Amino acid sequence: MAETPSTMLPLGTVAPDFNLLDTVSDRNLTLDELKSTVATVIMFICNHCPFVKHVNEELVRLARDYQPRNVSFIAVSSNDVENYPQDGPELMKKTAMDVGYTFPYLYDETQQVAKAYQAACTPDFYLFGPDLKLVYRGQLDGSRPGNNIPVSGEDLRQALDCLIAGEEVPGDQLPSIGCNIKWKL
Repeated sequence: MAETPSTMLPLGTVAPDFNLLDTVSDRNLTLDELKSTVATVIMFICNHCPFVKHVNEELVRLARDYQPRNVSFIAVSSNDVENYPQDGPELMKKTAMDVGYTFPYLYDETQQVAKAYQAACTPDFYLFGPDLKLVYRGQLDGSRPGNNIPVSGEDLRQALDCLIAGEEVPGDQLPSIGCNIKWKL
């Protein structure tokens, strides 16, 4: 399993807009509709990646812990479904239902959203403040498949807690590591 790190989009970058199909509701949704006035987490994930499967339960816990605090969670899959059909919209919906996602799971068919966010891997995490400026990007925590570090979400949780409390989010951020996004040829 190849390991690809995040590209680490510059802090302060304004969240690029999007209009994507939510595979759960079968409706197109925009960033403007989904953003929060407190914090917005955008995560690039997919169905088949072992790194995403490794953290899926924590993604559900994280959303359940922070959605009541007016934090918005948005998942996006940008993989080439022609070569990776297990990441197609129908199976995205099934995964969302089976795993228990409480957030939209959007399909980036053109891959333009992943390119706009400079997403490189799955999972790749971005946290934006109320002004939609990037305050955190990188890893969920230090856990990876097979490294025996428990999945806790501690890095993203710390960033969320700081943002919610009105404190500065620490700038020492580590890239996420995962499967590369499967780009169309």
